[in-house]
Formats: sequence, structure tokens, C-alpha cells
Amino acid sequence: MDWNPVVQRADADIPDEERFHVTEDVRQAYREGKLPADVVTEQEKLSRADAVIVQFPLWWYGMPAILKGWFDRIFVNGFAFGKDVETGQRLRYEQGPFTGKRALVAVTLGDRPASIGPRGKSGEIDELLFGLLHGTFAYTGMSALEPWALLTISPGETGLSIHREDG
Repeated sequence: MDWNPVVQRADADIPDEERFHVTEDVRQAYREGKLPADVVTEQEKLSRADAVIVQFPLWWYGMPAILKGWFDRIFVNGFAFGKDVETGQRLRYEQGPFTGKRALVAVTLGDRPASIGPRGKSGEIDELLFGLLHGTFAYTGMSALEPWALLTISPGETGLSIHREDG
């Protein structure tokens, strides 16, 4: 995939001489069916999916920039959130367009087991991923599943994962 993670005026077909109002212009391009083919293809995949698995290494307590750019270009106003043009109903949380879809985050961590958790320096994995789990997945109507994390291991050790046993 030759993916460009940067939202650009070309995403909304805005000429260079005009001011680019990202949210409004991209929403309008979505409504008019003028988004670039690479964005439409990814949106179609997401629309067909029952579940979404996002796997990445946790970098500086967040997702890598290219993945963040994927969300920025795909989860646009009108498609992933916003208002229903016919009813005016807000499309978010329980009324979000992705209601019924499940989302799983699987991350690799460059941290020691003692650093992740209620008493760890880095905190709990749910807190580290709150923006993605709640601010992206739940906001758009998805059911965010418990994240799965693989901690750093030393040579000769077996993999350790973090997950809650209380489910």
C-alpha cells in the first residue's frame, strides 16, 4: 500500500489559491463523492468489516504517525461521525455509524512488565490507549474490546502479555 498519511487540500479537491478548511471541505467532498480513491477504498473496507484489529508498536505513548494519518484521512466528518443530513441526529457513541462493529487494539510495548499496570510508571494500558479506545472507537459507535499488549522481553524469556482477568 502506497499510503499518504497527510490530509491535504487534494483530499477535498480544493485549488491551491483557495483557503483549505479541513473539516468542512473534507466533509463536503465526502458528501459529494469527491474523496480520493485511496480514501474511498479504505472507507469501503471499514464499512464491510464486522471487526477492526489495529496492531502497532506504542511509540511515545501513542500510535505511529502513519497510522494516526490513516485515521485522520478515513474517519472524516460525515462518514465516521457528524450529523445525519436528513434527520439532523448526531452520529456518535450509541448512534455512531459504526455501531455493531468491534475494535481490538493489539500493541507491542518497549517497556518492562513492572512499568505497565496500576502501580507502574507508565500506567494502565487502558489509560495509555484511552484516546483511541474512547475518543475514536467508542465515539464512532464501535465496541472497543479489551486491548492486548505484548511487553518487551529479554533474550531467552517467553512473551508476556497484559490483559485483565476480571473481563
